[in-house]
Amino acid sequence: MWEAPALLLLLLLLPLALLARLPRQAALQPAGRAVLITGCDSGFGHLLALRLHRLGFTVFAGCLCPGGEGARRLLREAASGSGPLRVLPLDVTRERDVAAAKEFVLSNLPETGFWGLVNNAGISTFGETGWLPMEKYEKFVDVNLLGCIRTTLAFLPLLRKYKGRMVFMSSVTAYFTLGNGIYSMTKAAIEKFCDALRLEMKKFGVLVCVIQPGNYARSTNVQPPVNAEQIWNELSEEEKAVYNKEYVQERSDFFNNILKEGCATGHEVVDAMVDALMSPAPKARYMVAKLKEKLLVFICTVFPTVVMDSILSSIFPYIRKS
Repeated sequence: MWEAPALLLLLLLLPLALLARLPRQAALQPAGRAVLITGCDSGFGHLLALRLHRLGFTVFAGCLCPGGEGARRLLREAASGSGPLRVLPLDVTRERDVAAAKEFVLSNLPETGFWGLVNNAGISTFGETGWLPMEKYEKFVDVNLLGCIRTTLAFLPLLRKYKGRMVFMSSVTAYFTLGNGIYSMTKAAIEKFCDALRLEMKKFGVLVCVIQPGNYARSTNVQPPVNAEQIWNELSEEEKAVYNKEYVQERSDFFNNILKEGCATGHEVVDAMVDALMSPAPKARYMVAKLKEKLLVFICTVFPTVVMDSILSSIFPYIRKS
């Protein structure tokens, strides 16, 4: 008669044993495979475009500012490397930009076809819920969430045809927020969008991967330091009646200190993105974060909400009325 602990151990080890017996798949050959990346002006998208170019992929680097420094650097790099690198204007909030990008990719597809779509473009900001106007919420949803959906819908037929990969940029802040709730909101929505998409695409041989970086503010331009004076000046009179300048300053200092603790290079995140595109068996999620960030995610997913609320509330400054 099996004891319960022994049976549980067997159930845990059985998937590993089955995986070990699976035939080893050949490594992906980048030559002749096309990948479109959004948000290549800077940050992870820029680094990934350079890496894939050097690996031999055909890279379509979408840039919000095709005349900017980031795009110019990519064009300089295009002269070297193993595969073609093309820079194209791409504002993911504009249907016509996405449609034009699709036409450009179709006109320049290599022999192996369209292999990957990397939804990397995104923006971030700081502020409590009532501090931000509705226009800002609409902009963030349009860029961070609907932008991903626009490109996904446009390139889905190609991805199904060539049994390619989709990679989405999320964040550990999809699980918790430390002052950028508007950003966390959009990343949490991306997670759920990918959960549905991943299951739906399996029958077509299309794999969907989510990248969950921790704090990489120092290595990207997604979130610059915040200015308390500017935040205060932009608050409505109703919000100024609730909060005082000292509180805004304390929250800003707290958030800026978090930004300073961010990783200075983004190579680990790019490694995860490359693995998602090249591995014969990529992960559904790649969490690239410090131990304390992973611990916060663990607490969020395992413990009751009140536990995480207590932890975060204890480190936030309180409102002090003047």
